Amino acid sequence: MTRWHAPARTAAAAEIYRAAESDRAVRPERYRLGAEAVDLVIDRASRGRGEAMFGEAADWKPGLEHYLGSAAEDGRLNALGAKNAHSAAIGRLRARAAIDTYLREHPGLEQRPLTAPIVITGGWRTGTTFLFRLLGRDPRLRAPLPAELGAPWLLAGDLTPPQRAERMAAAAAGHQMLHTLNPTMAAVHDSGPDLAEECVLAMGTTLRNWGFTATTRLDGYARWLAGESFASEYLQHRRILQILDADDGRRWVLKAPAHTAELDHLIATYPGACIVQLHRDIVETVASGASLFATYRSTYSDEVDAHDVGRFQTEQTELWLRRAVAARQSPAAHAVTWLDLNYADLVADPEATLRRIYAAADLAAPDTAAMITAHRSAQPRHGKGQHRYIAADFGIDPQALRERMRFYTDTVSLSRG
Repeated sequence: MTRWHAPARTAAAAEIYRAAESDRAVRPERYRLGAEAVDLVIDRASRGRGEAMFGEAADWKPGLEHYLGSAAEDGRLNALGAKNAHSAAIGRLRARAAIDTYLREHPGLEQRPLTAPIVITGGWRTGTTFLFRLLGRDPRLRAPLPAELGAPWLLAGDLTPPQRAERMAAAAAGHQMLHTLNPTMAAVHDSGPDLAEECVLAMGTTLRNWGFTATTRLDGYARWLAGESFASEYLQHRRILQILDADDGRRWVLKAPAHTAELDHLIATYPGACIVQLHRDIVETVASGASLFATYRSTYSDEVDAHDVGRFQTEQTELWLRRAVAARQSPAAHAVTWLDLNYADLVADPEATLRRIYAAADLAAPDTAAMITAHRSAQPRHGKGQHRYIAADFGIDPQALRERMRFYTDTVSLSRG
């Protein structure tokens, strides 16, 4: 019998959920999903102006249809979850239109050169967030904030400090709501408007985004994504960085485990990048990821089955890692610099790990000890609670999982420097 259970809801959260159920009874159109919601979402996203404002329909409409269909069929969503999925689709379409408008108003921006970024990736729960936010303390590097990723056109250009502060504050409400609904998330994956975040938040304007599957049960959508090209999605990713780039010499440092599934597109989009891939004991990687997903999903669903999450996480991890191994063995892999890091080494000696990254990125290492001290002071490990989990909670058999993933664990390089 599983020991995992959804986090208890506070009185404040329970009231928000009750209000959503009441609102759905009054305004059901704001909660609609499935095939019947496609035209409604397009109409709401375009504010009645029609789908032409989103450009070539073949680039985004299939994703919209699969996303809304899977959310309805697979999601097991409560009212708040249905509204979140419906609103997410609207938001990504509006972002698509806003980005296109901004680029038309700023001709030549797409030719803006970008210094090849440092990109941190790897399996879920391999230390990517810690390393990413730690590197973001280097003033020569720039790690994107959630508001920048969600609405780059609003935070680009020569804003005055008060203008930027006002726009950042307006974007903070979403994080405050998430922590009200599910305070446990702070211990599992802390987030906030002032904390650098993974760049999947900027993705999905083609309605292709592996990040959607983290917060919602979307098995059908995930199966569809596995057969899709992300070429146009990564082209949009680059455009977003070009919009945000301040042309001040800082180098982007990016992070997303989902890049593991699309390394071929990442390489093609950012030749010359330094790609840091983190690795952890595979049982810990999958079990911790399943715990993260289950906790996320419990915000938007009252029917989270821990073993079902474990099954999904195992299948997705295998798919992502098989694609990563293939991408790294392709001739195109030579277009970037690779650095493999072990999670255990990162935890045991973060200073040495940082020095290896700076060497791979061809940057002089700063005072790494001071960086680590400052980071730990601002974000102490377990400062908001400790993330606890066991593989059995999610129906994971460690021995069977290790055998299943040998294609990866037997080939990955974990040389220690």
